[in-house]
Amino acid sequence: MRPTARNRTNDRHAKGVTGFAAAGVSVAAPMTALAAETPAAALVQVTPGGPGYLEAALIATALGIVGFAIAAALAFLRARNRAAEVQSRLDGEIGELRAALDRAETLLDAQDQVMMVWSVDGSPPEIIGHAAMAGGLPSETTAIAAFGTWLDHASSATVEAAIGTLRRSGRAFSRTLATRNGNYVEAIGRTVGGRAVLRLRDITGDQLQTARIADRHDRLKRDIDVMRTLLEGLPMPAWLRDRHDALIWVNNAYVKAVDLADARTVLAENAELLDAAGREALRKARQNGGVVRERLAVVVAGARRSFDVVYLSAEDGSAGIAIDVSELESIESQLQRTIDFHSRTLDQLATAVTIFSADGRLRFYNAAYKALFDLQTAFLESSPEEGAIFDRLRGARRLPEQADYQSWKASLLEAYRSLEPSEHWWHLPDGQTLRVLSTPHPQGGVIRVYENVTEQLDLESRYQSLANVQQESLDNLSEGVVVFGSDGRVSLSNPAFKRIWKLSTGEMDERPHISRIVEWCSLIHDDADVWSVLSAAVTGFDDMRPTLKGRMERIDGSVVDYATVPLPDGATMITFLDVSATVAVERALKEKNEALQAADLLKNAFVEHVSYELRSPLTNIIGFAQLLSDARIGELTTKQREYTDYIMSSSKALLAIINDILDLATIDAGIMLLDYDEVDIAETVNAAVTGVQDRLYEANITLQTDIPGDIGSFVADASRVRQVLYNLLSNAISFSDDGAHVDLRCRRADGEIVFTVSDRGCGMPADYVADAFSRFESRAQPSRRRGVGLGLSLVKNFVDLHGGTVEIDSKEDEGTTVTCRFPEAPQCTTADAAE
Repeated sequence: MRPTARNRTNDRHAKGVTGFAAAGVSVAAPMTALAAETPAAALVQVTPGGPGYLEAALIATALGIVGFAIAAALAFLRARNRAAEVQSRLDGEIGELRAALDRAETLLDAQDQVMMVWSVDGSPPEIIGHAAMAGGLPSETTAIAAFGTWLDHASSATVEAAIGTLRRSGRAFSRTLATRNGNYVEAIGRTVGGRAVLRLRDITGDQLQTARIADRHDRLKRDIDVMRTLLEGLPMPAWLRDRHDALIWVNNAYVKAVDLADARTVLAENAELLDAAGREALRKARQNGGVVRERLAVVVAGARRSFDVVYLSAEDGSAGIAIDVSELESIESQLQRTIDFHSRTLDQLATAVTIFSADGRLRFYNAAYKALFDLQTAFLESSPEEGAIFDRLRGARRLPEQADYQSWKASLLEAYRSLEPSEHWWHLPDGQTLRVLSTPHPQGGVIRVYENVTEQLDLESRYQSLANVQQESLDNLSEGVVVFGSDGRVSLSNPAFKRIWKLSTGEMDERPHISRIVEWCSLIHDDADVWSVLSAAVTGFDDMRPTLKGRMERIDGSVVDYATVPLPDGATMITFLDVSATVAVERALKEKNEALQAADLLKNAFVEHVSYELRSPLTNIIGFAQLLSDARIGELTTKQREYTDYIMSSSKALLAIINDILDLATIDAGIMLLDYDEVDIAETVNAAVTGVQDRLYEANITLQTDIPGDIGSFVADASRVRQVLYNLLSNAISFSDDGAHVDLRCRRADGEIVFTVSDRGCGMPADYVADAFSRFESRAQPSRRRGVGLGLSLVKNFVDLHGGTVEIDSKEDEGTTVTCRFPEAPQCTTADAAE
């Protein structure tokens, strides 16, 4: 409560009384001075203990008391006079103070203001003035001290901090405070008489307008400070310019971009981030007003980068910010390349693909889609809605027949509102079947994939039929088949397997492991090594799984062949075939073959032995026949000479046969040696032709030779080459008709000497060509004498010894052509050739 004037007067009166009491304390002072002024000589000198000493003491005491009383009375009178003067003066002052107080209260009441006074003892402030102001103070005076209840947060914190400083250090302040209801109050704080005083005054008129402008200025300044702080922290260059286009502020990113030390240097040098072309582009774009956005190339730290420049022009200046989009451009370019690549990839797919945007319009289609539904390019390029595409396809009968088409189409269009993929099967009127997959697009819309599964379903049907046929075939095989999976368990078996190993169907239906199969089958065949190999083939981890084959001779006397076949999926197939009957026949055939081979060896040995035994007497016969034909021995009659010629020709023919047999025996023994030398091809051919001249004459056969003049020579055994040609010519003559032609040609080709002998005789049947080089195989014309069948056999053996080859091309009733190829130089030794 504010103290009244009467209370303040009483306080001052109490202070006056106190002052008077203080003045009364000095009344004894004059008395002391008076006593001090009394001469010491005036006193009777009395000796202590002498006569009259007691009376003198009493007199002196009485005189002192009287003197003190007089002095006290004088002092009291003087003090009273002084107190009356002080009282009169104080009464005047009290009146003046009361008048000044009334004037002060009148002045305080004349303005809408409130005074708050804090004493030094820390008691609550004294509040003076009217609380109900237009500024928004609370109606209760006691609530004014709670600043947070009627001031906004910032003003409340500001005034409380200022009052604290005022009370602690006496620092005066003046603030304009904003109230919660949007008005303003002026707060002035000072110290008066050691007390802190706060005056709150309502602001109106120009002051209110100024306060609002100041508050708005403060808010804008704070906002600008915040924005500048934000721009300083941005990694993007930002700048401000005045109306003369000079830089007035740049952020740290701008400083780094222009590669200078600090912002002051940038402003002092007016360092430009953009080049002249970029600034000119912005200037032209700025003429249209508003915010300008341009993508410009800027050199930063020696590297050329792309920036999106946002530039704002105002009447008093401009502002700009450059956003580095180099990485964005790179990513966009890469994304575009990826999209183009995916588009090209999708366009090459045989599966139809379409992409629809969120508004249901076609955004992409591939060639397979266009071909599948036979849609026009112009229609697809117009980005039609999917509903319109459905309607067109329905009109062309390229959609499934539906009783309620609208409901069916609506169900398909539900994919635009679904988050899960869906699948539909379309059975088209033309017999095709489509599997349609609808997947939500990440950017909105739908991706549809139209998979033509017509062939797939047909293949599945065929595959199922084929599987059934294969299963039926497998079940009816005489060969036992069992397939073990990668886990070692039976995945497939046929009845033959169960029959061979005497297993029941129930046991195999349990998909037993290979170890159980081995346990059951060991009762019939207990060879642990074989079963260990088969188990390892099924359960082993070798990268290279070889195919195993073998034979089991079981306890019951039967013979079973087995084979393992690794399958691509990691499984293993084992086959078992009961070959007991085959083995019995094979053994019988082997025994017979061994007997035949022994007989053949015996025949060859016999022929060889006989040939050696015949050669000596035959040589004697030829010698004696030559002696008889010699005219020096004696003249023979014509008949004798004819007989002698027959003996000599027959003996020579028999000797040639014996020599051929001995040559074959030598080749078989591996002791045939070739005498390699330079062989003149033309001379060798002439020598062979000379040897068959008599036979050519007898059969009236014409021999035509085709030997190039520059044919030259080659390395071989001349006698054996001549023998080869002789036998070929003899064979051709034997198979030719009288008056026919026989051709002999020789050529060099690819490092080989090729001799070709052709006749136009009866030829050889196809079944005889394969046996033409066998020994003692001979077939001749009915009009010819049949040979012993050694000529072609010798030809092949001699050519093989030289490292060459022999080929026969013969057609019945057309003739035979025999081609011998000799290497120009031998590639192997005689021993190798013999081997």
